[in-house]
Amino acid sequence: MAEDDGVGIRPCAEGDLPAVTAIYAHAVATGRASFELEPPDLPEMARRRAALVAGGYPYLVAERAGAVLGYAYAGPYRPRPAYRGTVETSVYLRPEEAGRGLGRRLLAGLIAAATEAGFRQMVAVIGDSGNAASIGLHAALGFRHVGVLTSVGWKHGTWLDTVLMQRALGPGDGAPPER
Repeated sequence: MAEDDGVGIRPCAEGDLPAVTAIYAHAVATGRASFELEPPDLPEMARRRAALVAGGYPYLVAERAGAVLGYAYAGPYRPRPAYRGTVETSVYLRPEEAGRGLGRRLLAGLIAAATEAGFRQMVAVIGDSGNAASIGLHAALGFRHVGVLTSVGWKHGTWLDTVLMQRALGPGDGAPPER
């Protein structure tokens, strides 16, 4: 997608949640990126977003002419306090938007927002080692491959791996977390 294609990246508003919920429901029901088995409903998605935003985590949408095309957010990597400077990525698109550069723009915006918020490391936990699009997207934006957890999820009748990728934010491990 060209930068002048009318697509904007902005913080997710509560009014975006029906579209976000529909995008995620499709990903859960048909894909392997999320290891959830049942799509959460709108109140649950609203609860999740509210918790992230209240915690200072970035939550973005891509929209064109008022229609949400995809979303991305950073959330806590792990709950223990020592992980407070590290976030985990999530990026989801409407199926018809895949392969058009929108995921790259969302992830780039997420990297910038998480850096500005003072986080120091970003981790991608990518569902399915066959997810070449997500692996390639993260690699193109500076993530390095740090491991594979083999056959840790059972979904759609098959065992799935998770691929771990990581990139530094701002000064990375050259400075303590600001959070």
